[in-house]
Amino acid sequence: MNKLFSIGFWSAVARFILRNRTLIIIAIIGLTVFMAMQWKHMRFTYTEANLLPDDHEFNKEYVQFLDTFGEEGNLIILGVKDSTLFQPEVFQAWSQLAKDISSYDEVDITLSIGDLQKLEKRKDSAVFDLVPFVTDSVLDQQKLNRYRYELFNKLPFYNGLVYSPNKKSVRTAVYLKKDIVNTPARKDFITENLIPRIQQFETQTGLNVYTSGMPYIRTLNSQNIIDEIGMFIGAALLVTSLIFFFFFRSFRATFISMITVIIGVMWAFGVLGLLKYEITVLTALIPPLIIVIGIPNCIFLINKYQQEIKLHGNQAKSLQRVITKVGNATLMTNVTTASGFATFILTNSKLLKEFGTVASINIIAIFLLSLFIIPIVYSYMAVPKYKHLKHLNKRWIGSFVNWMERMVREHRIAIYVATIALLCASIIGINQIKLSGSLIEDMPKGKEFYSDIKFFEKEYEGIMPLEILIDTKRKKGVMKLATLKRMNELEEYIEEIPELSKTISVVNLVKYSKQAYYNDNPEYYQLPNSQERTFILSYAKNSASSTNLLASYVDTTGQYARITTFMKDTQTQRFDRIEEDLRAKIDKIFPEDRYDVSITGKAFIFEKGTKYLVNNLVLSLSLAILLIAIFMAWMFRNVKMILVSLIPNLLPLLITAGLMGFIGVPIKPSTILVFSIAFGISVDDTIHFLAKYRQELLANNWKIKRSVYAALKETGVSMFYTSIVLFFGFSVFTISSFGGTVALGALVSATLLFAMLANLLLLPSLLLSLERSIANQQTFKKPALEILPSSEEDTDDFQN
Repeated sequence: MNKLFSIGFWSAVARFILRNRTLIIIAIIGLTVFMAMQWKHMRFTYTEANLLPDDHEFNKEYVQFLDTFGEEGNLIILGVKDSTLFQPEVFQAWSQLAKDISSYDEVDITLSIGDLQKLEKRKDSAVFDLVPFVTDSVLDQQKLNRYRYELFNKLPFYNGLVYSPNKKSVRTAVYLKKDIVNTPARKDFITENLIPRIQQFETQTGLNVYTSGMPYIRTLNSQNIIDEIGMFIGAALLVTSLIFFFFFRSFRATFISMITVIIGVMWAFGVLGLLKYEITVLTALIPPLIIVIGIPNCIFLINKYQQEIKLHGNQAKSLQRVITKVGNATLMTNVTTASGFATFILTNSKLLKEFGTVASINIIAIFLLSLFIIPIVYSYMAVPKYKHLKHLNKRWIGSFVNWMERMVREHRIAIYVATIALLCASIIGINQIKLSGSLIEDMPKGKEFYSDIKFFEKEYEGIMPLEILIDTKRKKGVMKLATLKRMNELEEYIEEIPELSKTISVVNLVKYSKQAYYNDNPEYYQLPNSQERTFILSYAKNSASSTNLLASYVDTTGQYARITTFMKDTQTQRFDRIEEDLRAKIDKIFPEDRYDVSITGKAFIFEKGTKYLVNNLVLSLSLAILLIAIFMAWMFRNVKMILVSLIPNLLPLLITAGLMGFIGVPIKPSTILVFSIAFGISVDDTIHFLAKYRQELLANNWKIKRSVYAALKETGVSMFYTSIVLFFGFSVFTISSFGGTVALGALVSATLLFAMLANLLLLPSLLLSLERSIANQQTFKKPALEILPSSEEDTDDFQN
């Protein structure tokens, strides 16, 4: 009954498509125009991807921090490491650069040597004044040498802020207005104003300016993503069209396929705009992904059409059989591929949900486009000539298929030995895999801004902000000497950790207040003692409003304080140890009943988000495997077939994971995607092979060996074609400048190559070895779904 329904359904689909050709083409054109109109709603991301769900404990702490102190990632830093900076002309140009930047509306304040302020004690009241550090309007070399000495030796408050701890470089801090940090205005300011002005300074002085900071990094990184979308699409179209033409030797077939996938790409952008999703490093991969996944659909349909034409020469019958015989199998393979992506929707990550949603929708869309466009376009064309069918007789393809058959027939033991050896090696490699939660690891290492990041990481001992939020549970509790001493003890501990930079907090200001009280003597840059606290702290408090130095590090109520440090690019295991030690120290210093202390910041949230994401993706991969196992059992009505079908698809995943361990590719958000994507695609070959195998069993009166070899010959060519297209198609991603995208492309390509060999060698070997327990008439009696109807069941009643 199911069989008859399946055949009848696809025959009806074939009749509908071929009898309503014009209407369907008009509908596709109309939908394509509609999708193109949605492009205007596409948005490019201006924020980092938050990998944690909104209700996660660490996310709540981060939101509390932002509510208290505002956006943290508003600092851009310009650095120079050159002794000629302290020559009059160059110094004047550096000071002017800071003044020009501070004049822009998007900038809140700048902190540079030229406009530096220092505390000075008033004699008439218990208040400090902020006075200019550089007081001379005309500077000569002698005066600059004096200022340089004073800055490096008498103003420890600016150590790590304006000059590096090793005193070899200086920097200008540019604080953007917090309300524009996550808007397009940030990008416009950086690309149109800041970068040209810095380049002007470099041309004028000959000095190299290092530029970094989260707004700057995010802007250039986003621009890189945008630039690479076009490159990926172009490269994917070029590679797949060349391979397609190499296989088919037909400009016509190549052109039809390219038009199909280009429409698919237009729809992919349209879906992004329609759903109003941001273009991120993941969603940017979807358009080229649609090309790579869409071409195998075209291969299956066109190859079947040409085989039918060669068989009997009747175009109408050929077109109908393309839809009835290949449509169902292609639908199933696209559904399984879409399922692999759709499992991302089940994660709690917004980034992955959007990626999974758009990818799965567009995979089904490209299937429908292929099913409609290819038969309809060919129905308007003349019957293919002999030269268009010559590729079906290629000797090298025949040699490849014969080699596979010979291996399965004569060297089955060797296949099993190789499989076990690869499995053992993979297990060893898997044990060497590390987890990475680095914010900058996947950034383009060949770009100038990446080398600038490494400069600041070396000179200033860190670049990624790590924040500690302290709640004293009472108003004005921060400025109590007991609290300041506790904060100072924690800061001293932090500064002993090699991966963390010098800290910035209200403690620095109080220490500077004492130094200023004692006539700028740097020996007094320390917290006041119990005798000094009354007058020193009153000076500091009275000066708060006039100096505005407290605003960023103590809230308006005086209840909350923050300690800011910057972290080097650190391995996850080392970061975990630092966090563990830091929390133990916090618990020791700050009594739980009097203080609430939380660790937060962009670097911390990303690190935790990576771990959370990996756990979620392992879950999504498990769900994908379970889903496809259930699908196999339902499709073939045979639980034993689950084992046979999953082994050739799980083995390549294990081999790839082992390979990652051996070559040092860590588990991170980009590489963990490999497994779900590759599994969803590679299982397609298994479905094609098993469906054909069952069809051959019926045709050959349940003769196992004959059916296996016949299925291998029939499906081997198409599986080889599609695997090669997918291999080179995903290899396109290796031209990316993003390390994660390169790893994704290379690893998916490798996994699919392993999967092809597993499906062509291991799968038939397993079927032959387990023939008594699996492949018999009873276990294949009534499949729930007839994927490939047998030849005698074709219904060829369509009249063109």
